Amino acid sequence: MQHKRIGVVMGGTSAEREVSLRSGEAVAACLEECGHDVVRLQLGSGVDTYSMLSNARLESAFLCLHGRLGEDGCIQGMLELLGIPYTGSGVLASALAMDKLKAKEMFRLHNVPTPPYYEYSGDDFLTDIAQCHGSFGFPVVVKPRREGSSVGVSVARNFEELARAADAALQHDSSILVERFVEGREIAVGILDERVLGAIEVAPKQGIYDFNAKYTAGQTEYYSPARIAPTRFRGVLNLAVQAARSLGTCGAVRVDMIVTEGMNEYVLEVNTLPGMTETSLLPKIADAAGFRFATLCETIASSARLHTTSPTYNFARSQINQVRTSEIRQLRVAV
Repeated sequence: MQHKRIGVVMGGTSAEREVSLRSGEAVAACLEECGHDVVRLQLGSGVDTYSMLSNARLESAFLCLHGRLGEDGCIQGMLELLGIPYTGSGVLASALAMDKLKAKEMFRLHNVPTPPYYEYSGDDFLTDIAQCHGSFGFPVVVKPRREGSSVGVSVARNFEELARAADAALQHDSSILVERFVEGREIAVGILDERVLGAIEVAPKQGIYDFNAKYTAGQTEYYSPARIAPTRFRGVLNLAVQAARSLGTCGAVRVDMIVTEGMNEYVLEVNTLPGMTETSLLPKIADAAGFRFATLCETIASSARLHTTSPTYNFARSQINQVRTSEIRQLRVAV
């Protein structure tokens, strides 16, 4: 691609700030090596974001923000107003994907299987969470409604643990999601510019795939391709595409799923700005598909655009089938 003045936007004010800084620095260094004029734009508390972006004389923005105000459509809306093309999904898709409740509602509308759930609001002080829970059963996963990187996420196996988990999650959001725990393999599917790159299985050595397991080297084992039967591999990739389409996402996307022993598939969430650190899943998936980190960064950077006048995202079925066939062949060899 032609060398450009690219602003790598990182930091922010969410609980994922440190992860964002790591992602941003990795991307900035890579784009510099590729010859681009890179401007590091570190957002944070007290920073005049509008002035920083408008005065940077950018040709495009590479978003490495995670969490609220960076991944939920807010910064996307500002860039639309400034007329600065940016990477990732547009305002609406970003907002839907970041809001776990709204994302699940869209999944259900589009017949995308997702674990049963209910919402509990910290403002609903008249109703105890045990009353809301009723006969929903255990175990469950409790998570903040609008956070990422598994911040504030925990598993509860009884009412006592549920109350503690709810209190912990409410420290990060005024609304939480209680979701049926589904036993199975956790699979992440990477999608890049209308192509399904592949799938990787994440197997934390202890407990669930939480913040510590995600960002501490050696705490998780990765299997690429994922350890699922070739006959189910196609279904997993198709379901990931369906989930991404239901939210209208585009660019680099990661879809997190659970595949049970009975080979039932459930979508957990769609990540519109996947991490780009050394332990992040999208770079691992891309590497297995033959995309070096530099190629991945260049491809994402070249996809930067404004969404207000652009056509909607349309997955190319032929490209998806091509990648799927290749991965299924790899899986057979691995087995």
